[in-house]
Amino acid sequence: MLPASYELPAALLIMAGGIIACIAGYRLFRIVLAIYGFVLGAVIASSIVGPTNTLGMIGAALGGGLAGALILVFAYFAAIALVGGGLGALVSHAAWTQFGSGEPPALLIVGAAVAGAIAAMFLQRYVIIVSTAFGGAWTIVVGLMSIIGGRSGNANVWILYPTMPTESRWTLLAWAALGIAGTAVQLAVTARTKK
Repeated sequence: MLPASYELPAALLIMAGGIIACIAGYRLFRIVLAIYGFVLGAVIASSIVGPTNTLGMIGAALGGGLAGALILVFAYFAAIALVGGGLGALVSHAAWTQFGSGEPPALLIVGAAVAGAIAAMFLQRYVIIVSTAFGGAWTIVVGLMSIIGGRSGNANVWILYPTMPTESRWTLLAWAALGIAGTAVQLAVTARTKK
């Protein structure tokens, strides 16, 4: 967890990363992965060191952030395949429960996961666009909630907790609106291929 004096700058940096991901995630996909990998690695590494050890916390955050950025940049094809595989397994399981009885056969789930992974690789442009738009939108909302919570004295907001409880409906509506807008921008402008 970040010391209180670093929460506003961290929230602003996270919002900036969210804006980049939301509106230009496809074009800057490796950069977006590096940003999110850095944040994730920094959070994991800095949580090991106590908050009173400032120098150790900064060193752990930088080291963990660099490691996380490298891991995500080099593993992005695997991530796309995993998303597609998970969706394939989910859809096949949901369809089986609607039309079949009991648990679906393992071969059906494995086949659907493989088909989903292959489809995601063929449709990776759209998988990347939608996931970066909605991921960036959520990051913007989390950063904004941290800034609002910090100014109002609300201690329940933590910028690095991605599934914070939504006490107000506007957070989900803002996330959906920003995600849809980011998807539209990326499809219309930033995701065009050069002729």
